[in-house]
Amino acid sequence: MQFERLAIADIILVKPTRHPDRRGYFSESFRLDKFQQIVGKAVTFVQENHLYSPAPNTIRGFHYQAAPRPQGKLLKVMRGSILDFALDIRRGSSTYGQYAQAMLSVENGHQLWMPAGFAHAYMTLEPETHVLNKLTDIYHPETEGIIAWDDPDVAAPWPDMGVTPITSDNDMHGTALRDFVSPFVMAN
Repeated sequence: MQFERLAIADIILVKPTRHPDRRGYFSESFRLDKFQQIVGKAVTFVQENHLYSPAPNTIRGFHYQAAPRPQGKLLKVMRGSILDFALDIRRGSSTYGQYAQAMLSVENGHQLWMPAGFAHAYMTLEPETHVLNKLTDIYHPETEGIIAWDDPDVAAPWPDMGVTPITSDNDMHGTALRDFVSPFVMAN
């Protein structure tokens, strides 16, 4: 298993090693001791969600969950592929308002870790895409927030698939980054 820090050092791309043979392959997709060593702190996952998108060009996000129930997330694609983004929304961070991105697919087996203090979004690149995410706290709707996925100040490079992306009603009304007062403060 390899770990790669992305453009924002707290965002980690997890690359499980695959061991192929004539039956297919074996891959250790998660190991707590190695994960916590690279993250640098104890992490406990308490909820796992399965997200399904039948169509490509579906966008979810930029979502976050604030105190008192902030969430760290570890994402993995089980079918299809996504372009995944972690947006730094920690006040005082040198990378505030910037994002790290990665392409996750069933073919590459990569996973993306983002601690609390990041807003998360992704676009499906293929039909019938299934995503699993492990969370460090359970979902609490009263602490959820959304940054506009199409905010020009964020300028996420969403692929142009020639049609308007599919989004939820909530995602169509996200807050602009310039109007956002972050509940997260960069830890020293």
